[in-house]
Amino acid sequence: MGNRSNSLIANLDLLVLVLALPVFVALGFDLAGYAIAAVVWCAQRLVQVWAERQARRQLAAGERTRAMGFVASTSLARPWLMSAVVLVACIIDREAGLYAAALLVVLFTVNLAARGLAFLLGKDEKPEEAAR
Repeated sequence: MGNRSNSLIANLDLLVLVLALPVFVALGFDLAGYAIAAVVWCAQRLVQVWAERQARRQLAAGERTRAMGFVASTSLARPWLMSAVVLVACIIDREAGLYAAALLVVLFTVNLAARGLAFLLGKDEKPEEAAR
C-alpha cells in the first residue's frame, strides 16, 4: 500500500473532526464543546507529530533509548492533557465539557484504530523507507 494511503488512514481522525462539525450544528449540540475538543485535539496532534519527528532524529543518530523516551512520555502526556482540559471545561460549563469529552473519545478511538491499521499496512516497507 502506498505512502499516500497510509497517510490518509493515519489522519482519519482529522477527517472525523471536520465531519463532526455539521453533526454538532444539525443536532443542536453545544458548539463550545466542539470548539474545546477541536482545539485540544489539534494541540495534542501537534505534540504527537513533534514527538515522532524527534524520535526519528534520535533513531537516525542511534539513540534508541531517547527515541523511546520521546514516544513514551508524549503518549502518556497527551491523554492527560485532554482529560485536564475536559475536566476544566466541565467545571466551567458541564454541557460543553460533556460534548467535548464525547467527541474526544470518538477521535481518540478512531486515531488509535487508524494508526494501528496504518502500521499493519506499512509492515511490508523496508526499515530504511519507514525511517524517512
